[in-house]
Amino acid sequence: MREVDGLTSATLKHLREHWWNDGFTTFLQETLQPKAGKRILDVGCGTGTAEVNLSRLRLSQVQLVGVDLLPDRVIAARATAVGHNIRARFAASDASALPFPDATFDSTFCVAVLQHISDVPRAISEMARVTRPGGRIVAVEPDNAARFFHSSIDEGARAHDAASRLFASLAAARDDASDLAVGPHLPTLFAQHQIQPLSVELFPVSRAQLGVPPESLWESRRTAVQQAIERAPDEGIKSLARDYLKLLDRYAAAAKTAGSHFVEIQNTMLFATVGQREDPSK
Repeated sequence: MREVDGLTSATLKHLREHWWNDGFTTFLQETLQPKAGKRILDVGCGTGTAEVNLSRLRLSQVQLVGVDLLPDRVIAARATAVGHNIRARFAASDASALPFPDATFDSTFCVAVLQHISDVPRAISEMARVTRPGGRIVAVEPDNAARFFHSSIDEGARAHDAASRLFASLAAARDDASDLAVGPHLPTLFAQHQIQPLSVELFPVSRAQLGVPPESLWESRRTAVQQAIERAPDEGIKSLARDYLKLLDRYAAAAKTAGSHFVEIQNTMLFATVGQREDPSK
C-alpha cells in the first residue's frame, strides 16, 4: 500500500519501501526492458528492494548492479541478495560521481533518490554518462511541494499547520537545499542532459481514513514527533515540537469524539519519467 502522512514528515523521503507493488515492478520491467545480456544500474539501491522485486520476474542473464551512498545499506543489500539467491553486485558510491566508465549500462534507474540530492543536474548527468546511447533511463520522484491534506475537524488543520512549521524548521536547520518539486522537473532536466524524455507516468501516494483511526496510528505519529524533539538542534525547534505534540493529542481526542463521522484524506504524487540516452555523435 502506498501511504503518505504529512503529520509525521514534510516529504516522502522516508517512504521508499512502501512504493513497491506488482504494478510498479511491471512498470519497471516494461520501461527498463531487462533482457538477456543487458546490464542495469540501480542508483541509490538502498537495501535491495528493486533487486528483490525484479528477481521475481525470473530474469535470466541480466546483470544487476546497485550503488548507494551509505555503506551500511550496501552491506544490507548484499545480504538481501544472498538471502534471495539473487545475482547482483553492489558498491558504495555517490550518485553524483558514479565509479563506472562511459556507456557501461544498457539501462539506469533511480527511485526516490534525487529528492535527497542538492545537485540533481549533476546526478542526472552522471546517469546519462554511464548509460549507452539508446539506453533507457528512468527516474521516479515525488513532488514534495504539492501535498493535499483534509480533515473533517478543525484540530486536524491545526495539527497539519504545526507539523509543516516543525518539519520546515528541521529542514532549514539541516541546511537542506534539495528540490522539493523534483518529480515534475524531471522531463526538463532529462532534456538538458542528453536524455530524450519518452513518457511520464503518475503514481498516487495516498491515505484515506474514515471513522476513528486506530491507536497505533496516533502512537506512530507521537513517536515521529518524539524523534524530531531528540534530533532538534536548538531549543526553539524543540519547543515547536512540544507544542505540536500537544496539538496532536487534541486532534486524537477530537477524532475519537467525532467517531464514524471522522474523515482524513492525504494525497501526493510520484512522477516516473522515462527517457532514452541520446547519441552525442549524431
